Amino acid sequence: MQQGVYPEGVQILGQMQPDFDSVLTWDALSLVAKLSRHFENRRQALLALRVARAARMDAGERPDFLPDTAAIRAGDWSIAALPAALACRRVEITGPVERKMIINALNSGADSYMSDFEDSNTPNWLNQIQGQINLRDAIRKTISLEQNGKRYQLNETVATLLVRPRGWHLEEKHILVDGKRISGGILDFALFMFHNAKEQLARGAGPYFYLPKMESHLEARLWNDIFVMTQNELGLPQGTIKATVLIETILAAFEMDEILYELREHSAGLNAGRWDYIFSCIKKFKNDENFCLADRAKVTMTAPFMRSYALLLLKTCHQRGAPAIGGMAALIPIKNDVEKNEIAMAGVRNDKARDATDGYDGGWVAHPGLVDLAMTEFKKVLGEAPNQITRLRPDIQVTASELLNFQPETPITEAGLRYNINVGIHYLGAWLAGNGCVPIHNLMEDAATAEISRSQVWQWIRSPKGQLEDGRKITVAMVRAMIFEELVKVKQSVGDGATYDRAAKIFEQMSTSEDFAEFLTLPLYEEI
Repeated sequence: MQQGVYPEGVQILGQMQPDFDSVLTWDALSLVAKLSRHFENRRQALLALRVARAARMDAGERPDFLPDTAAIRAGDWSIAALPAALACRRVEITGPVERKMIINALNSGADSYMSDFEDSNTPNWLNQIQGQINLRDAIRKTISLEQNGKRYQLNETVATLLVRPRGWHLEEKHILVDGKRISGGILDFALFMFHNAKEQLARGAGPYFYLPKMESHLEARLWNDIFVMTQNELGLPQGTIKATVLIETILAAFEMDEILYELREHSAGLNAGRWDYIFSCIKKFKNDENFCLADRAKVTMTAPFMRSYALLLLKTCHQRGAPAIGGMAALIPIKNDVEKNEIAMAGVRNDKARDATDGYDGGWVAHPGLVDLAMTEFKKVLGEAPNQITRLRPDIQVTASELLNFQPETPITEAGLRYNINVGIHYLGAWLAGNGCVPIHNLMEDAATAEISRSQVWQWIRSPKGQLEDGRKITVAMVRAMIFEELVKVKQSVGDGATYDRAAKIFEQMSTSEDFAEFLTLPLYEEI
């Protein structure tokens, strides 16, 4: 397609690849442009509110439940009824919008599959638009792949599809509307809706989404208003769209009732997005001298602040008739070490058993090899029931101080510091090469864990509590020396590559500079 065949004011800066014109059609881009023009000012205003709130927290403000919305928290209301396709979500598998991943995930035996345009996906132009093509083909069951002499295609019965568009902070630089970049999330959502919503309804499901990175109910209200306009534009009944919100920021944890309320006609519950949640806590309290978390491996779902958050999410959802979905088990099967594999699988079993016993309706896994294991743990509690939404937890009472009880503070070990540096370099190098979902040290890593890695190092350097267990203070000089050493180890494990040298430089800049970068994916995006 040549410039001039797009709607007025729309420019495509990305290179057109085969079949891209079947997604970037006049009518689809018209919807993108209309949504962008109508909602962009609100998106920018909400991002400005984030900046102002962050500045107040840097100055010592502590989050709390909102006094202005107390009536919503105390009110007797529920979300709209769930469609049959979303009633049973005991095991959800996640992964990027890559063709082989989509086929394997839909075939995995999981109840549902969250296909990801966000944290497990490098948002380069090819991945974003090819991802739309892949999902379109998957919904119509025409998707297939020939690779290494093997043919991949869909089974007769597949998981229910959910799609995660990009968060509010991410833009799409390859499409301009009226000379300005557009919201990456609006693009991902609008293209998917235009091409697939009616087809999904005809096949007995519907357009179902996961919404990431929100920090307030006002950001949920923006999504809800976008849903309303899009359904009107496409001639769909209101409430057709259903969305699950990832509670993965410390601020959103104080507004879970309000977020469900804003989306109540379109809500499909909440999910405990654990890795980004930890990153959010580090980011929001980075200047607090009393805040300092231990090695990442020690900050589990049983840590006091994580336990409080998980239980509050569960209670809030079930009180409103909404599904509560547990977070990610990032462990993956270890094929060449029986002993290590059993330890890893025991970790997954314990994680899912705890969620199911608490009352969660399902949980996430990152690998098809974990689906049966996770399903077994949920069935032990649920039997053949699709969910346990009616299991209320009036015994759960969580206070603001419990959500802010940031423990454990120790140990911080040299091995833990090196682990953060190694994972950060390894992941950033893969991301720059186009892969946002990377197995590293027997864990499936995405952008959230890279964010924890670099933000912990940044905060440990600056915090008076940032000391190794042998008493050494973590310093810029120490980190720089370790970055050099860990880069050598990364290259030994993955091979030499220019992206890893660049990744090491980026990690050094982000972990040692005076200013804290809000999201590592923002400066990285300018390099792809």
